[in-house]
Amino acid sequence: MTKRIIIVLALFLIVVFYIVITYNNLVKKDEVVKLSWNEMQNNYQRRNDLIPGLVAVVQGSANFEKQIFEEIATKRAEAASLLSKQITFSNYSSQEKSQGELATTMNRLIALVEDYPDLKSAKAFTGLQTQLEGTERRIKTARKDFNESVNSYNQKVRQFPSNIVASLFGFKVINGFKADIGTDISPVIQFNQNK
Repeated sequence: MTKRIIIVLALFLIVVFYIVITYNNLVKKDEVVKLSWNEMQNNYQRRNDLIPGLVAVVQGSANFEKQIFEEIATKRAEAASLLSKQITFSNYSSQEKSQGELATTMNRLIALVEDYPDLKSAKAFTGLQTQLEGTERRIKTARKDFNESVNSYNQKVRQFPSNIVASLFGFKVINGFKADIGTDISPVIQFNQNK
């Protein structure tokens, strides 16, 4: 009888020990996902902070269409307003869309700059453009890191027997970053040839 109690107690302790270890591992992976998401937010904020400087240099050096600057200001304001909100995994796609629209608008500005050789040679513009390009690379890396952390977390949430612990404590599968439909097609950039 004592042997059975010891065996049952040992099995119970093994199960409890497994649950504790699995729970802590899930919490750790969840925190890595949140950290990588915050790093993406950090890079988006960096982009938003650089844009006014770039626009000011361009406006000071060239006489562009007012529409592109108004569009950049609008897109930047939209993106910045989403950064100030509490981001959850269920609403990050709206922020991704807003950031994508901002990046597209900035690319149009950079394409327009090609028509102004004096502006291209300005050190301030070149420096800001380099900073913006670096930021875009950081965003790409942050998205990759975010997707990798989501993948690792989701594997743990879905694998047996850790999926039992995950469902007991409310850990759910998270969607990673996905590009918008149609982004696999290269944009066509046409320079204004009617001068």
